[in-house]
Amino acid sequence: MVADLGWNRSRAVELSTAESFSDFYRSRVDGLYRALTLNLGSVELAEEAVDEAMTRAFQRWAKVGRLDSPAGWVYRVAVNWARGRLRKRNRERLEEDWVEIGGEAGQSTAVDVDLYRALAALSPDGRSAVVLRYYLGWSTAETAAALGIKEGTLKSRLSRACEQLRVDMEQK
Repeated sequence: MVADLGWNRSRAVELSTAESFSDFYRSRVDGLYRALTLNLGSVELAEEAVDEAMTRAFQRWAKVGRLDSPAGWVYRVAVNWARGRLRKRNRERLEEDWVEIGGEAGQSTAVDVDLYRALAALSPDGRSAVVLRYYLGWSTAETAAALGIKEGTLKSRLSRACEQLRVDMEQK
C-alpha cells in the first residue's frame, strides 16, 4: 500500500534531511549574516556569501549535517566564496561606511562606525577570529574548528587582533 502512494524509503530520507537542514538554517542564518557582514564590511556581499554557502550546505547536507560544526563549515565556505569574489573584482576589501549589519529581511542593527573601521583594519584571519569568538560567542574550540586551525593558533590570532583593536579604538 505504501508503494501504491509513491512513497519510498529514499523519499523519507530526503524529507528527513530537508527538515533537519531547515532547522539548522532557521537557527543559524541570521547570526551568519551578521558575522559575515562584520567580516566583509558589506551587507550585500555577506548576504550573497551566506546564501551561496547555505545552498552548498543543503546540497551536501548528508555530509555537512554530520560535521562537528556545520555552521563553521558554512562560515568558512561563505568567507572563501566572498574572498574569491573580492579578488575577482581586484579589491582587497570593500571601502564603504558601515552603519548597519543585516539580519532578517528588513531588519538591521546599528553598530559603531569606528568599531567597523577598526575591524576592517584587521587581517581577514584576525577579523574572522574576533567575529566568531566574540560577536557570535562561539567557544574557542568551535571557532578554531570553524577556521580550520588549532586552538593555540586561534588564541594567538585573537591576542594580536584584540591588541590591534584596543590601540585603534584608543586613537579614536
